[in-house]
Amino acid sequence: MFSLKNHPFAVETFFESSLVLTYAVKKQELQPLIPACLELDTFKNEWAFVAIAIVKTRDLRPKGFPTFMGNDFILAGFRVFVRYTNLEGRRLRGLYILKSETNNSKISFFGNIFTHYSYRTTDIEMTKGINTLHIYSKNSFIEIEVSQGHSIIQLPIGSPFTDWREARRFTGPLPFTFTFKVESKEVLTIEGVRQHWEPIAVEVIKHQVGFVQSLGLRSVTLANAFLVENIPYYWKKGKVEKWKG
Repeated sequence: MFSLKNHPFAVETFFESSLVLTYAVKKQELQPLIPACLELDTFKNEWAFVAIAIVKTRDLRPKGFPTFMGNDFILAGFRVFVRYTNLEGRRLRGLYILKSETNNSKISFFGNIFTHYSYRTTDIEMTKGINTLHIYSKNSFIEIEVSQGHSIIQLPIGSPFTDWREARRFTGPLPFTFTFKVESKEVLTIEGVRQHWEPIAVEVIKHQVGFVQSLGLRSVTLANAFLVENIPYYWKKGKVEKWKG
């Protein structure tokens, strides 16, 4: 069914930076947060993952439009790692949106017209030092600080991963993003297209994330943190299909 919220046109932008912190949670705790049409993307059939991505975005606009029509903003996106088997039998790996926040009220307004991402305007800001990145939002209870440039970076204490190769499988964004419309049982799939995506592991100095804390998860632990910079990115027009479950 046609809906303006179903991502009706392709969108392009430029990621100046994208910092993703991924938290591991026992799968039984995250299961209630996703719809029945999706399954958790797990590690060793034990751990599932929720992530916060803080993206400094430049020139967001409908694909093909000139850059001067674009918008610059910071996005904080909260997502769960999932898989979805579509009607063609393809098993797609991607993210399920829990919440989205931005420091740009225009993006929040139009985002809630053209997507199901549940945008909320907040006061998030990003400050970059020589080898550090600091994220802060008073209203959203977010304070994150990471350090890069070290030759050896250890995985966070308590991470279920044994090395960064394993950890890199669970960093975003993934190829697909999914939303589910309960009343019509429709699954919306949006495919992202990226180039030169080379995540760099960073050391987490501080990570207060109010939304993650508000979920009341007992087994939550920081699993990894990656940073990418200077990436052209676009999302294809959304595809809708009826879930047969």
